[in-house]
Amino acid sequence: MDTVRKYSIAYKGLSLGEHTFDFEIDEDLFQLFENQEIRGGNCRAEVRLVRSERQLRLEVSIRGEVVVECDRCLGDCALPVDYTGTLVVKFSDEIREYDGETMWLSAAQDHIELAQYLYESIVLSLPYQRVHPEGGCDPDMLRRFRIVSDEEFERIENRAQQQSAPAAEDDRWSRSLETLKERMEQEEKEEEKKR
Repeated sequence: MDTVRKYSIAYKGLSLGEHTFDFEIDEDLFQLFENQEIRGGNCRAEVRLVRSERQLRLEVSIRGEVVVECDRCLGDCALPVDYTGTLVVKFSDEIREYDGETMWLSAAQDHIELAQYLYESIVLSLPYQRVHPEGGCDPDMLRRFRIVSDEEFERIENRAQQQSAPAAEDDRWSRSLETLKERMEQEEKEEEKKR
């Protein structure tokens, strides 16, 4: 079955009023958009379609889970999806762009393709920061990306500079920096006495 058709509703034969459709969202949808952001997942979409003479109103509810890259450890991270939204489908002979809330169809079309809407809704429902729950990250990766304090960073930087600078030049700069540091500390003490 064509993936786009898998996430479509044939509305032409539907009577006026309310109709309900269920879609199982799986790898097919995510592969359709060739997105590296979502690595996989399994969701269920329930679409309540209300048909009137001039338009269709779709109330969409998506629940499930998707797998994304953890922002902290770069491993696979399962995140829940809980989305509720409304899509209005209007009919027009004039071609108009889909804006995320309103879709325009020509009278000649006999089905509504929801693949893009479902995909975008899932992506937009995900949190900005995508991380494992506390303690769920790969400890090996966390050690590799360990955040160091300012003091530790300064020690590491000083050690690297000492190893790369010639000894005579290093001694001269060290003495100059030490002298400057002592002078600044002395000036601070004098300023404090004046207050």
